Amino acid sequence: MTLSFKEAIKLINTPDEETFSLLAEADKTRRKFKGNKIKLCAIVNAKSGRCSENCAFCSQSGHFRTEVPVYPLLSKEEMLEAALNSEKNARATCFSIVTSGKSVKTEKEMEDITAALTAIKERTKLDRCVSLGTLNRAAIRKLKAAGLTRLHHNLETAESFFGQICTTHTYQERLETIQAAKEENLAVCSGGIFGLGETLEQRVELAFALAELKVDSVPINILNPVPGTPAAVNYQPLKPLEVLRLVAIYRLILQDKDIGVFGGRELSLGTLQPLMFLAGANVTLIGDYLTTKGQDPERDLKMLADLGLEIDA
Repeated sequence: MTLSFKEAIKLINTPDEETFSLLAEADKTRRKFKGNKIKLCAIVNAKSGRCSENCAFCSQSGHFRTEVPVYPLLSKEEMLEAALNSEKNARATCFSIVTSGKSVKTEKEMEDITAALTAIKERTKLDRCVSLGTLNRAAIRKLKAAGLTRLHHNLETAESFFGQICTTHTYQERLETIQAAKEENLAVCSGGIFGLGETLEQRVELAFALAELKVDSVPINILNPVPGTPAAVNYQPLKPLEVLRLVAIYRLILQDKDIGVFGGRELSLGTLQPLMFLAGANVTLIGDYLTTKGQDPERDLKMLADLGLEIDA
């Protein structure tokens, strides 16, 4: 049964003592559409820092003073090596090349990225994804011709809250990149980051926007505040059961889509991390994040094995 907006608002307000009943319903839905399989994504921070945009949560923004490393685009060989290591050592099933900045700046950068995609296609069995900011149809076609199978481009938050976290580009620009990728028949991965001060209603608003766009995969990130960013000021951590309700609601709204729990899961869920799968997730990011360390892959793999879940190879 597809939830209405009103029903979703009621469920996301489920009290703590009733939350596990909500999780049970989400788990049934996950198993109905995704079986017992879990996908593992890995990323490489292929270009770090000095981003022109002012997203309030981002440690790589040139508008804020943080301690993150700054470096230009990695070489094709370095990107390929990261993909090979992710597949062999972390058992990743999807690999994404991520760059800082509003978009790919030069033709040389695009050439290096497309060369890396081709090499990854030839040397691995990984699904190939990129997160390169704003892209037009011509750029998307080049990437697809080189072996791209999926484009990642988060909406980040609800349209009604977007102006509170970013003023250097618009929500509409993000929509246009997603729509262009869909028109080029690429799978699209798009989600958001939570814990920025948005309301429960705005969390549901984002879920329905993603449903309308018919995206294929939805990553849920929970704010891991980085000193120096505006989002770290007056930071109020989400409680573990609140995060689990969020995951469950996204599964119940986006029933047949891939739902992932990515950045911030270690900090926000703590000892309840395994429950993210019982709340409806069928994807997670394995290994390190862009500028923060992730949980040891061996620990993640043991967690899946202990839950009786299988990697969707």
